[in-house]
Amino acid sequence: MIISSPAPINEGPNLTHPAIPNVRLDYQTLESLRQNHPAWRLLKADSAPLILSFVNRVFIVPNVRLYPASELEGKLEDELYRLQTLHEENPYPQKAKVYLDEWSRDDKGWLRKFYPEGSDEPHFDLTPSTEKVVTWIQSLVQRKFVATESRILTVLTLLRQIVEGSETDAEVRIAELRTKILELEDEIARIEGGHLDLLDETAVKDRFLQLASVAKELLGDFREVEENFRRLDRQSREKIAQWDGTKGQLLDDIFGERDVITDSDQGRSFRAFWNYLMSQQRQRELTDLLENVLSMPAIKALNPDRRIRRIHYDWLEAGDATQRTVSALSEQLRRFLDDQAWLENRRIIEILKQIERQAVELKDTQPQKKDFAFVDSFAADINLPLERPLYTPPLQLELDSSSLEVADEQVDTDDLFSQIRVDKDMLKARVLSALDSQPQITLGALLSKHPLELGLAELVTYLSLRSPDFELEFDESRRETVSWDDPVHGKRGAQIPRVIFLR
Repeated sequence: MIISSPAPINEGPNLTHPAIPNVRLDYQTLESLRQNHPAWRLLKADSAPLILSFVNRVFIVPNVRLYPASELEGKLEDELYRLQTLHEENPYPQKAKVYLDEWSRDDKGWLRKFYPEGSDEPHFDLTPSTEKVVTWIQSLVQRKFVATESRILTVLTLLRQIVEGSETDAEVRIAELRTKILELEDEIARIEGGHLDLLDETAVKDRFLQLASVAKELLGDFREVEENFRRLDRQSREKIAQWDGTKGQLLDDIFGERDVITDSDQGRSFRAFWNYLMSQQRQRELTDLLENVLSMPAIKALNPDRRIRRIHYDWLEAGDATQRTVSALSEQLRRFLDDQAWLENRRIIEILKQIERQAVELKDTQPQKKDFAFVDSFAADINLPLERPLYTPPLQLELDSSSLEVADEQVDTDDLFSQIRVDKDMLKARVLSALDSQPQITLGALLSKHPLELGLAELVTYLSLRSPDFELEFDESRRETVSWDDPVHGKRGAQIPRVIFLR
């Protein structure tokens, strides 16, 4: 799937892909990019090696989209300390928080600092411009094997899909389908005759490298698509804040823009991709195909990135973040309607108060003519029987303190200071490491490799683990025994339902 930016949200020249023909690289465009584009500013920065190496290590390599400020500051402090030990003069004397705030300023635009919904701590995300720079820097490294055959095959396949999918003549399309049937029948006959055409190792490596490249580029595309939708969201908010016309006109304008987003090339492409990926059948198919490919000797010799094994789950996570950004557009419209209703009610109250003030001012000025107005009633006085609430007797709490006695036992408080802390992150890492090579694992099998060291507390922590990278299921129909060594009571054990960790 190719995701491109729709025309309505482009600001300046379109630099989404170097192969787009409408990109103008004249002097004025390049000078504007050099002055204003965050990616170009990053390449000119003296601290570019620090920024690029850091974001590549903490964001891109593990495919993490968001970091709380405290966690990211800790990682950057470790990186700064490591660099200080390698140089006689400290090249980066500032604190990590200072650098993160500087990199997220509008005049830099290398990180995005924001508050997620329901959180009072700022979070940081990588901007598409920074990810583009990292990808471009990676392309500067000389590759031992450049995939060319798979690319020309991809080009030919796309061309055929465009031509065949755009053909309106039914007879032509039927003739093409019959030709494909003959080709398939010929291939079946060759295989039945013992002639089985197989890809050699070079062809297998060529196609796998093309697959890995497209899979990683797709993760970067998600961040850019999310940024485009966020820009549309920001434009809608600015339009609402500056609108001085009627509410109906504004809603027509915004709902029309919402339809433009949904019906744009980017919106339709993303929706088709998301529907395809949300299919359980497609997910199982991708998992089986990846396991089959990664088990081939030719692919193992390439020592592929471990993330390729679960790349479709990374797509799901990135697509979910994009979906939440799109949902923010609808949420903004709902808030606007709520705010408008509140403003209208406030205006009504102000009018009523103004009438009351004028009535008070005129109370001593009696009209000269009697019976100048008649008001029977402002509203009908209707009392419905079902509107009356049912009787609820009040609760009476009785307290008996006559039997309270003062205790004279001496309590040992040492246990309050001898608490055991279980590292949840380490346990999650063990589960994820085990799930890299298999789709599921039981707790008993995991504990056979990593026995309990902290006893019952560690066992309870395993049972309470929650992570978006795996699921936890309890099989009540089967039981298993878990044991550990207690330094005080010796060998201990517990019977629990069968616990299964699933990818």
